[in-house]
Amino acid sequence: MLSLGRLRSRTCQGLTRRAVLQIGASSVLGLSLADLLRFRAEAGERAVGTAKSVLLLWMWGGPSHLDTWDPKPNASLDYRGPFGSIPTKTPGFRIGELFPKIAKLSNRFAILRSLHTGSSDHGVAGTIGLTGSAAGGVGLDGKPLPNAVRATTGSVVARVRGGAKLPPFIVVGGRLHQGKKAIVGEGGGPLGGMYDPFRLEYDPVHGTRIPALQLPDDLTPERLADRQRLLEAFDQLERQTDAARSSQVIDDYRAQAFAMLTSPDARKMYDLAQEKPALLDRYGRTRVGQSLVLARRLIEHNVPFVQVNWSDHVEAEEDSGDGGWDHHYRNFQIMQDRHGPWMDQAFSALIEDLSDRGLLESTLVVAMGEFGRSPKVNDKAGRDHWEHCYSALFAGGGVRGGRVVGASDGRGERPIDRPATPADVAATIHRAVGMTSEQTQPLGVAVDGKPIEELF
Repeated sequence: MLSLGRLRSRTCQGLTRRAVLQIGASSVLGLSLADLLRFRAEAGERAVGTAKSVLLLWMWGGPSHLDTWDPKPNASLDYRGPFGSIPTKTPGFRIGELFPKIAKLSNRFAILRSLHTGSSDHGVAGTIGLTGSAAGGVGLDGKPLPNAVRATTGSVVARVRGGAKLPPFIVVGGRLHQGKKAIVGEGGGPLGGMYDPFRLEYDPVHGTRIPALQLPDDLTPERLADRQRLLEAFDQLERQTDAARSSQVIDDYRAQAFAMLTSPDARKMYDLAQEKPALLDRYGRTRVGQSLVLARRLIEHNVPFVQVNWSDHVEAEEDSGDGGWDHHYRNFQIMQDRHGPWMDQAFSALIEDLSDRGLLESTLVVAMGEFGRSPKVNDKAGRDHWEHCYSALFAGGGVRGGRVVGASDGRGERPIDRPATPADVAATIHRAVGMTSEQTQPLGVAVDGKPIEELF
């Protein structure tokens, strides 16, 4: 079932007249999305690389590297925690014991164990991680620097690799927040609003939602119709007064934007009811599991960059959805009861599903957060922020599986081999999709990092 704002319409029955009115009155179709399509086609840039698409699982809050991909079985209990490590399919390659299904797929992924970043603040580190910028567009106080907000990596890939049929950068999940404060650097930045992500959300009750089509409560069908007539009047005025602009082109792109969200094919793309129940069960009936199914469907339709947010905020008073990875309290209980099993099931299903469909080699998959967790366990059975060392997981897109790149010390406190930064991760993504400095530098979106060639 596809949910457009609060309005739902079963795809096999088509859209109701009211649904059409609501979509037609939405600003995302009247202006920004249509302009996105038109301007992107006018740009007409293409790049050719090993990976056609990128799927980023953003583990917001900062997962513990010691409890996931970089266990320290020889450290003292107050560092290693209660979890053991398990062997993977690759000899000598061990990960945390909560991930047995992922361990069986080690030949299809690589782990980078030597990441470090410049801040222990979620907002600052999150901005750095998503943009690949050492400055990240924010000062040491976490406030945006004037005219310095960088484009997120998804927007950069969208600018260079985007086609003309679908939004080139889609985020599955809500906006990222630190408590109630939105972070900087999640959009197009200097590239403009046309390269902001197009958002979808998976709701366990209502299915896939399109937040951009959420309408104010006071808009009745009658007022929507009036608003549509007002838009048509502005369109007529625009055609009369702006001879330099081709009205036919504008109309064509608005029609394309409208069809993209309302055509039977587009609605099927967003509708998880098109999948067999057994496959949905295989991913897990969690928000993150079903969001990854949706992401895979978008990858199948050649969306260049898909980002799945798990979850949409940190440090809030109550968990939202599946909850984030900011485990200052009860880290081991949450990992054992929820996050470990959910990640193991959903991510292993994703890798196998992409592989079975022949999509893994053309899709770079990255799973990471903004930083790691403190190696030493705190007095609340949790782990605190730790920017000095953390891990990321890479698969597909030319990545050579069965390998570990970089290493941390015996307690996971600092990198001791092949240290890497978020700028290096961004450069690695650029390299995977065939983007060059000749393409990124004129746009002002080049990063200072270098590709992590050992992954390929």
